[in-house]
Amino acid sequence: MIADQLTLESLQSFAADQRATFERELKTLVEIPSVSADPARKGDVRRCAEAAVSLFERHGGKAEILETEGNPLIHGWFGEDASQRTITVYNHMDVQPANEPEWVADPFTFVIDGDTYKGRGSTDDKGPAVTAFFGALAAKKAGVPLNIHFLWELEEEIGSPSFEGGLMRHKDRLKTDAIVVSDTVWITRGKPSTPAGLRGLQGFRLTLETADHDLHSGVVGGAARNPLSELITLVGKMLDGNTGQVLLPGFYDEVIPPSAEELEGWKNSGFTTEQFMKDHMLKGIRVQEPIEVLKRVWGQPTMEVHGVVGGYTGPGIKSAVAPRAEVKVSCRLVPAMDSHKVLARVKAFVKQHAPDVEVHEEHGLAAFKGHVTGQYAEAIRAAYKFAFNAPCTFTREGGSIGAVKTMEDVLGCEVYFLGLSLPSHGYHAPNENYDWEQASGGMVAFAHYFETVSRFK
Repeated sequence: MIADQLTLESLQSFAADQRATFERELKTLVEIPSVSADPARKGDVRRCAEAAVSLFERHGGKAEILETEGNPLIHGWFGEDASQRTITVYNHMDVQPANEPEWVADPFTFVIDGDTYKGRGSTDDKGPAVTAFFGALAAKKAGVPLNIHFLWELEEEIGSPSFEGGLMRHKDRLKTDAIVVSDTVWITRGKPSTPAGLRGLQGFRLTLETADHDLHSGVVGGAARNPLSELITLVGKMLDGNTGQVLLPGFYDEVIPPSAEELEGWKNSGFTTEQFMKDHMLKGIRVQEPIEVLKRVWGQPTMEVHGVVGGYTGPGIKSAVAPRAEVKVSCRLVPAMDSHKVLARVKAFVKQHAPDVEVHEEHGLAAFKGHVTGQYAEAIRAAYKFAFNAPCTFTREGGSIGAVKTMEDVLGCEVYFLGLSLPSHGYHAPNENYDWEQASGGMVAFAHYFETVSRFK
């Protein structure tokens, strides 16, 4: 009976039949502005958790809100048979702010434009979450003997500060055999790809104060210190702004170059420089050779300057010397790098070259080296091939998902990835979107994955 209900044709028919329901459920979630970075949205974050619980209950599942020191977790499930294997799907329900002026519609009004779904959170990460949910519905309808659990977070976009504590508090309720994450981006449409690694992150701010107030540059200029120029000079000693090379001593010491096998997979991933620039609306990049772009985005650590604060920023020029300044910086880290070591190197460098500059630590996330062998990895490959009729490439992800390493460490099980988003969907960008092709294919892929895993010995 299961085999009859989980053919490609039957699952595609299930997805088509459920389309209106899927769109209605996604609309409900997208129109809740669950912006975790904005304290004023805390009530909306809570409302999103409550809406998620209702989603499970409407479709025959069970769910609960698990409290943490910060925003809650949502734990939902279908099946609680101790004799069956348990798989947990992780997604996050919090979203980025939507203050970009380029939005062509209200970011928290769900818009259906043909096969495209528009709105903040539609692809990061509510769309893939609801897709996996409907894949579970298809599997349970077919009688797949598997406990399918969901763990939805509401702090991912701010670095998951309460996630580890929440897992520790509710560890017994969240026991599982393996975890699959659906919060990653393919290289291009039609060619499934899944990460074999995630970069970590370490942020910090540099601040310097040299006076109490703005000073007339004609009266003190040349004698007074200028905190803006001093911080810019300091950053220039740490980073070559033209090439991106980090000049911090020891920064690359722990970097393990990608293997020849990894590089071959990257070359076959469907990546092109032209499409990369188009997807991200880039006017220029540092290198053009596709494999060199991928080495920089996936295989190498970075240091990026995100903002310079201080002085006059209004129209024209105010000829004053600013009294204080700040530079906001972060480093993306590859597997084997330690965020604490990176920050220690930054502090030592700043102490040597600019001892009165203060280094303020921001949140850090560990890098993650994924799994590409074994039965769970093969189930991921099979699911993509079954649903999208194309082989899956194991790549890496340039971004970070703090929850991944935490889940492996606390829950003691391996984490895999079955992502569905595309570069053109606009992760963290204005006019974020998702589409029915990825959603319907994703339902098929998840249902097949659940059925495959249920047969593991």
